Amino acid sequence: MIGELGQLALCFALALSLVMANAGIMGAAPGSGTARHIAHGAAMGFFVFIVLAFGALTWAYLISDFSLRTVADNSTTLQPLVYKITAVWSNHEGSMLLWMLVMAVYTGAIAAGGRGGERITSAALGVMGLLAAAFLLFILFTSSPFLRLDPQPFEGAGLNPLLQDPGAAMHPPMLYFGYVGLSAAFAYAAAAMIVGDPESEGWARAARPFMLVAWMALTCGIALGSWWAYYTLGWGGFWFWDAVENASLMPWLIATALLHSALATEMRGAFRTWTLLLAIAGFSMSLIGTFLVRSGVITSVHSFASDPTRGFFILVLIGLAVGGALALFAWRAPQLQRGVAFEPVSRETTLLLNNVFLIASCAAVFVGTLYPLALDALTGQKITVGPPFFAITFAPIFFALLALVPLGPRLSWRKAELKEAMRPLYPALGVAVLAALVVLAVLTPRSLAGAGAFAMAGWLLATSVIEIRRRKGARASAFAAAIAHAGLAVSLLGIAGTTVWRSEALVLVGPGDKVNVGPYTLRFDGTVRSDGPNYRASRATIDLLDGNSVAATMHPEQRIYNAEGQDVSVTAIRTTGLRDLYLALGDDRGHGRWTLRAYVSPLAPLIWLGALVMALGGGLSLFGRLRAKATEPKAAPAVALAAE
Repeated sequence: MIGELGQLALCFALALSLVMANAGIMGAAPGSGTARHIAHGAAMGFFVFIVLAFGALTWAYLISDFSLRTVADNSTTLQPLVYKITAVWSNHEGSMLLWMLVMAVYTGAIAAGGRGGERITSAALGVMGLLAAAFLLFILFTSSPFLRLDPQPFEGAGLNPLLQDPGAAMHPPMLYFGYVGLSAAFAYAAAAMIVGDPESEGWARAARPFMLVAWMALTCGIALGSWWAYYTLGWGGFWFWDAVENASLMPWLIATALLHSALATEMRGAFRTWTLLLAIAGFSMSLIGTFLVRSGVITSVHSFASDPTRGFFILVLIGLAVGGALALFAWRAPQLQRGVAFEPVSRETTLLLNNVFLIASCAAVFVGTLYPLALDALTGQKITVGPPFFAITFAPIFFALLALVPLGPRLSWRKAELKEAMRPLYPALGVAVLAALVVLAVLTPRSLAGAGAFAMAGWLLATSVIEIRRRKGARASAFAAAIAHAGLAVSLLGIAGTTVWRSEALVLVGPGDKVNVGPYTLRFDGTVRSDGPNYRASRATIDLLDGNSVAATMHPEQRIYNAEGQDVSVTAIRTTGLRDLYLALGDDRGHGRWTLRAYVSPLAPLIWLGALVMALGGGLSLFGRLRAKATEPKAAPAVALAAE
């Protein structure tokens, strides 16, 4: 019965999304107050029915209702409760329903906030209704999570063991808040063109909180995915340039460009056309990421589907959404006026160059990700594009961007003096040079790339400190950008440390054998049987030696999950906060002997600390905006009526 209730809720949500789309777009016309009220009510009803559908699917997992195909394929009665819940979205059908839940949250926020004026809000709800209807049709006709099995199995197949992990549990919801948040920015951009006011800065001001939430969520989601891959997959790396990893990086790069461009649009009326196009491009990258994960064109632990029909449907959706938005843009193009003038040395110029570098970075990732897929589809030739390609194409562009980042806040709008802006930053240049010299003098092996990375990180950190001191006494949101830039520097330190100076050992060990890796000496003391609720495990005991004494004991495991029959290596990581000792137990070679992977990764924790600091900067900016909105004086009814 629960499956039928969930399916019925999806059907009601589809009907309400169509009402919202129609009424919302009609409400964009002057004097269409009734249509706007209908769109608002439909948005709230849509939210309620999506919550009911998601709740029904979650309940089916909790009670192990194996009459539903998705529950039978992704859960077992022995699965821990937390992983029964996370299994809801750890598959194609459930993940698409999670996508709809997040879209319903954003739709409700647009309706409740009413930012940008009644006509813009109504049109934005109309666009969200169109997107929601398209995704619901996709779910109902190709990806229903409520399909029945007859006969019902006695036990389920279980969730992929690699996904039975807290990091994997939090990673998809966080990314979806980023992906779907860009749909809200897309909806506002389309709404401005529907209303016929694309030259207004109001839509960018209304959409900016959604841009910030999306950017913060993508930042945290990418960091969570990187952290999960680091400690779960047993390879000791934090990023593998996997196609699905890149699918989340591309929208993040576009969202970063969009945030900076929207700031110029809001503050100076600059880059209006460009900001509209970036809003379209950001959501386009989200849809392309969805296609990569759900079309079956790639094979990855991240990917959920291998049905070409689903991929074709998503391609059609991409064509309609992006093509429709671009057609709307072309229709309004004659109304778009020339942007405001600014000098070569100005904040606008730095923001423009910032956008150029970010788009170029995204283009490098896009080509490296999709070119192998296109070549395989057209010629059948299979090639792999790995880290060397991205080191040559992506890294130089991104380094140029980082060098430019601190200048923007120091320059005035329209016209500035470069010498005047650079004068307070000379100490930061000294810090950068000193950091490079220290790295070359102290660390081995000597690396120009590592020295350059530390110099750039020193430049960013020092300029961020200078900017924060300059704004001392101001509201926290005033130096949000400096905090975000400092977080970028912290992550850069972690990336450089673990990439350039990592030590590793792959050895065959038996009881009593010692292994040297980096500054550490390890002693393998053997394994014992250690079973869990739904797996069998061999648990190693490895002592970290300090001379002849034991400084610490670590316990990596090799697990076999009963229902899935899959081997999983559970790593053991000991961290000082500035360096990780990372152990992964490999194959059982018999007679008590095992393969062991050991890595020492300097500064690795800084990668994820930096991401949190970046998200904190975004959060401070968002808080400042919401606080300013809350303290704005309310318009008198007569004034509001005149504005209509």
